Amino acid sequence: MVFDIEMIKGVYAALPGKVEATRKMLGRPLTLAEKILYAHLYAPATSPFARGKSYVEFAPDRVAMQDATAQMALLQFMTCGRDKVAVPSTVHCDHLIQAKTGAVADLATAKDTNKEVYEFLSSISNKYGIGFWKPGAGIIHQVVLENYAFPGGMMIGTDSHTPNAGGLGMLAIGVGGADAVDVMAGLPWELKMPKLIGVKLTGKMSGWTSAKDVILKVAGILTVKGGTGAIVEYFGEGADSLSATGKGTICNMGAEIGATCSVFAYDSKMSAYLKGTSRAEIANLADAVKEHLRPDPEVYDSPDKYYDQVIEIDLNELEPYVNGPFTPDLAWPISKFAQAVKENNWPEKLEVALIGSCTNSSYEDISRSASLAKQAIDKNLDVKSEFTITPGSELVRFTIERDGLLDTFDKIGGVVLANACGPCIGQWARHIDDPNRKNSIITSFNRNFAKRNDGLASTHAFVASPEIVTALAIAGDLTFNPLTDKLKTKDGKEVMLDEPTGYEMPSKGFAVEDAGYQAPAADGRGVQVVVSPSSDRLQLLAPFSAWEGVDLKGLKLLIKAKGKCTTDHISMAGPWLKYRGHLDNISNNMLIGAVNAFNDKTDTVKNELTGEYGPVPATQRAYKAAGIGSVVVGDENYGEGSSREHAAMEPRHLGVRAILVKSFARIHETNLKKQGMLALTFADKDDYEKIQEDDTFDIIGLTDFTPGKTLTVVANHKNGTSDSITVNHTYNEQQIEWFKAGGALNVIRSEFAKAK
Repeated sequence: MVFDIEMIKGVYAALPGKVEATRKMLGRPLTLAEKILYAHLYAPATSPFARGKSYVEFAPDRVAMQDATAQMALLQFMTCGRDKVAVPSTVHCDHLIQAKTGAVADLATAKDTNKEVYEFLSSISNKYGIGFWKPGAGIIHQVVLENYAFPGGMMIGTDSHTPNAGGLGMLAIGVGGADAVDVMAGLPWELKMPKLIGVKLTGKMSGWTSAKDVILKVAGILTVKGGTGAIVEYFGEGADSLSATGKGTICNMGAEIGATCSVFAYDSKMSAYLKGTSRAEIANLADAVKEHLRPDPEVYDSPDKYYDQVIEIDLNELEPYVNGPFTPDLAWPISKFAQAVKENNWPEKLEVALIGSCTNSSYEDISRSASLAKQAIDKNLDVKSEFTITPGSELVRFTIERDGLLDTFDKIGGVVLANACGPCIGQWARHIDDPNRKNSIITSFNRNFAKRNDGLASTHAFVASPEIVTALAIAGDLTFNPLTDKLKTKDGKEVMLDEPTGYEMPSKGFAVEDAGYQAPAADGRGVQVVVSPSSDRLQLLAPFSAWEGVDLKGLKLLIKAKGKCTTDHISMAGPWLKYRGHLDNISNNMLIGAVNAFNDKTDTVKNELTGEYGPVPATQRAYKAAGIGSVVVGDENYGEGSSREHAAMEPRHLGVRAILVKSFARIHETNLKKQGMLALTFADKDDYEKIQEDDTFDIIGLTDFTPGKTLTVVANHKNGTSDSITVNHTYNEQQIEWFKAGGALNVIRSEFAKAK
């Protein structure tokens, strides 16, 4: 089945004319990203947009939501006054399934435990014309790649790894739920025109090297914030040599460098994947406009003229990488990794190895890993580590079971988990004797922040390709290099692992009995969406209050966060996922993972009303009860990681008025703006040091809140002195209206009310 084919035909029919008009307006050749961006403007441009400066309104082709974020997005959408979504949209149930014993039992438990949430998502999807993918159908990004992604399209998704669809030449961008509401309501979606980073790939991979190693190397080059505000565009003969799913892996993990998204040019590999997933009609349409789905020839010839930054990687020389621990940009080539493990005293024993996830669960990934598992059997090797496999979709799981790959994993003790996110997002019942003991795990996932996978600060998590993960699982030792080292068989012989082998696509084609899709009702006006007032999982939303119209004074310091503060620190996943549809309940996890700069502890801050120390959420609730607002102060790249808007909605709900940091991650800054929060940055980053534990703040200049004009934060210290701190912001006129109205949703609701 080809979804939304008429919409796709319309995109391709208009593409040549839009590209030519853009080329004339800019007066130069175009990169692929520019072609797609300008072809998806909400209204035609009359002059070029400045990269990194101009706010631009776009009209994405579709919206995708995973179940944890869809709850809040759809709770917001149902208040905006529309009868049906304006663009094709889908919900995917992948985040709420905890990995514990195995796929069958875990899925059954999830369906029972999350029954109320699944029924809510199913019914609200049915009512508003949204496609619904049931629990067990697969991880959102893999399902999108198999069914919805198409070259030259534009999609937004309520998950930071939405860029996975760039593997099929689509600009797919992770956003918060409020952005999704805009697009589903038929309104323009706003984004600052991205800068462009070009990555030229030459040569061709072989042996142990895989597509994952490209992005692991790029992460080491650019760091977790080096791609912020930019689209990463891969090009060159090396790019064309990669499979479509390999390209998807690279684009998926581009979220770890802060990139807006990543994209590859349309080529024969994409065409083959479209045809292999029953979308030959789309491949034929794309073939007819292929020149518009690739950068212009001049861009290939002189990339420095057209990209803001160019990186070149020779795939012939690329070696496998292992990144970590605690951050995805700490990149180690395999030849230097063992030395790093020993020098840093990281636990050498590998306790658990996990492959799969939205990043690496393609047929190619699984078949290459299975070739190593078969070697373990054939060469009489024990597998020393726990080993799990997470298929990305039911399509992949059914096919690899048919082809005997799951049986191969079973013979080495591998445990197949449900087609869901599971351990990648902390939905994992980790088996460990002492949770405080330093230990090491390795995954083929995308993120490895402290506590990310199992909630344990003691766990050192590393990221590598599925092949390297499998090889290290066999060895049970992080210092093992499969390219050079030998292993001892059960009978004491020394052997080496052969290079992994696999297949980009199954030779017998993909197969599935029940993909898990539920089409929406043709007319959903009679469908009832019920949310129980007594539910602890779901809560209807009340509008946030509007700005009072005056400068904000007497705000207390809630926490001065030190160092890395991701959305996992601000709003943890794992066991908290069950409250993603209940704003008040999930607010009890607000900032409990952030490190307090004044005592180096988590979830322990000073209550300025009592002088006592207590949990962050409880302290903020005390301020709220007293009618006092507060400020959160943070470090660099505040809010990196997941797109979860709960990290913005929780402080808003509990009465935090401003977030003041050295710098923001893109999605989180936008989420704060959407919820009517003040997202501010220090004009002088050294002023972070001036913030003291007992400070009270005044925010001056709000009555003249203007794009590009600084504000002043006065930090009033306990000793009677004060510091006037100049702060910057990136609000445009529309975003200032969101602040004044109490949030973007209040503006949308008001506009629809006027229209009626």
